[in-house]
Amino acid sequence: MRPSLHASWIDRDAFDIVKRLQAKGHQTYLVGGCVRDLLCEVHPKDYDIATSALPNEIRKLIHGSYVIGKRFRLVLVKRGDQQFEVATFRRSGRPEDFVEGEEAPIGDNFFGTCEEDALRRDFSMNALFYDPVKEELHDYPNGLQDVNNRILKMIGDPVQRIQEDPIRSLRALRLSHKLRFRIDTPLRAAIQDHADWLAKSVLPRRREEFLKIFRLNDPVRAFVEMWDLNLLQICLPSLIPVFSDPVAQETFLTSLARANDYILDPSNPVELYVPFVLALREATADAPWSAEQEEAFYRLEMGVFKAEWAEIEAGLQFRPRLVDTEHFRRRGQRRQQAFTHHPSLPLALRIMAYEFQLSPATLQFWIDRLNGVPLPPPPAREKGKGDKSSPPVDEQILDAKLDEPVEEDDDLDDDLPPIPSADDDDETRPTNH
Repeated sequence: MRPSLHASWIDRDAFDIVKRLQAKGHQTYLVGGCVRDLLCEVHPKDYDIATSALPNEIRKLIHGSYVIGKRFRLVLVKRGDQQFEVATFRRSGRPEDFVEGEEAPIGDNFFGTCEEDALRRDFSMNALFYDPVKEELHDYPNGLQDVNNRILKMIGDPVQRIQEDPIRSLRALRLSHKLRFRIDTPLRAAIQDHADWLAKSVLPRRREEFLKIFRLNDPVRAFVEMWDLNLLQICLPSLIPVFSDPVAQETFLTSLARANDYILDPSNPVELYVPFVLALREATADAPWSAEQEEAFYRLEMGVFKAEWAEIEAGLQFRPRLVDTEHFRRRGQRRQQAFTHHPSLPLALRIMAYEFQLSPATLQFWIDRLNGVPLPPPPAREKGKGDKSSPPVDEQILDAKLDEPVEEDDDLDDDLPPIPSADDDDETRPTNH
């Protein structure tokens, strides 16, 4: 069928990959989220491609490509700063695939037909295959009808599909809020009744869903529904006291509603976490969490990496130093340089601006320092009885000492917080799929 979608939005490199594989006799389509988004009038952020060609055939036919993965072998194609995932049609494993004495394919590498690939996907709206060359849509699970009706529906039995992969519960909730779809009634019941299965999922995958929820235009509604569906109680149990208290919940959600005022780079996890951290601190102000409790929550429940939390914590600790600009003016030149080059300064400044904790003049003062604007001379003092034209003697001595030559091992910024660092060797960073 010929669908009504914005074909002009399709990435040219993705189109060329499809066309190249088709020219060599392989069924090839755009698939998944990019097709769904085009139908929903949303600009796709990435393009996935499905084909009948095997991974090594794709690699030989498409330049700039290489095979990755063991459990799920696919091909990555690089075009400038972009990359495209090209996967061979898959099917579910059958009993005969596991005959004793025969070596079955590793992981999820049972290759199949386009229809078999479609029917093994999670939601009907994600199982649409679009041929951009012929401008044809292949719809095996009636996904187009669900898109038109704005219903998020699971392919197959919702209970069984969630049991196969509990992350589908979080994914369904997130996509329903991203696209403003209604979750199908049987799927909603399965999510709520089996929310406890989410505890069996691995933390890196939950982390990825949390980050995507933070990227929503309105993450507040998603968190409210996570609570209503019992998902929040399972994956973020430390938030139960906050959501159980109407005042604390309102404080948290009101603060989080401003998150998009802070986030400039949605690809940066630290930027996504900061508004959440500030909202939670505000909601728990009457009974603040200890540093250990706070770090444990973010590391073990949210999946925040050690280095990310160190960066956030350093920025929060740096904030009080930005209130008094006169103290900065009285420093020696080298201490001023050490201060303005500290990596926590930009984050601390953004947080204080976001929370309206600085006057416009003070905010502009620090922006000028970050931009390298020379420090203006101090305002002239009116001389009168008892006035002095020089600062106190102890301050003169301090600045004089700071302006003296120093040995290489002297520390000129020992009153600054340490530069955040962490060893992440024990952490595995997930990749997006």
